[in-house]
Amino acid sequence: MATSAAIAQKSDRNANAYRYRWKDASGQSNFSDSLTTEALKAGYDVVNSRGMVVQHVNRQLTVDEKAAAKKVADQQAAAQAVIDQRKRDDAQMLNAYPTEQAFTAAKQSQVDNAHQTAETTRFSLQGQEKTLADLLNRAGDMERAKQPVPPYLTTRIGEQRNTVAELRATLQRQQAAEAAAKTNMDSEVQRYRQLRAANANGG
Repeated sequence: MATSAAIAQKSDRNANAYRYRWKDASGQSNFSDSLTTEALKAGYDVVNSRGMVVQHVNRQLTVDEKAAAKKVADQQAAAQAVIDQRKRDDAQMLNAYPTEQAFTAAKQSQVDNAHQTAETTRFSLQGQEKTLADLLNRAGDMERAKQPVPPYLTTRIGEQRNTVAELRATLQRQQAAEAAAKTNMDSEVQRYRQLRAANANGG
């Protein structure tokens, strides 16, 4: 009885035994009862006692392949993060603006604010340009009168020119922002409608 039991246990172990199969560079299949370095490098199949493949393990990646795979994974993760953030932003927008009228009013307010900011800069620029013109006229009068232009006036003119140049650049940026707000308003309202409709339909 003891001998029969031992034989049965050994038979069970053999039945549950696994081997490892891989192909070498020439395409020849190799088998081993334990994992070898060659199998890890080539990739291998786990084969049961009936010769059936129960698991396939890909080969080990090289350093360059690992780096490339990580880069792809990072890019995919970044893209998914953008998608997830967009979904959160959309949900927040729908919660903040329960009606299209409220959303449109908010967008129009952004356009109006951008316009007001540009107008404020425009008025400031006009004042600074007048100041610069006055300074230049003073210097011109002195030159026509054959009088030397004092250094402080020359310095003041240079500073005023810089102020005017900075305000002109600022006004251009603000006008561009206003134009973008106007252009985006229609598309954003359209997107709001689509999101609201999808939300109403359970999408």
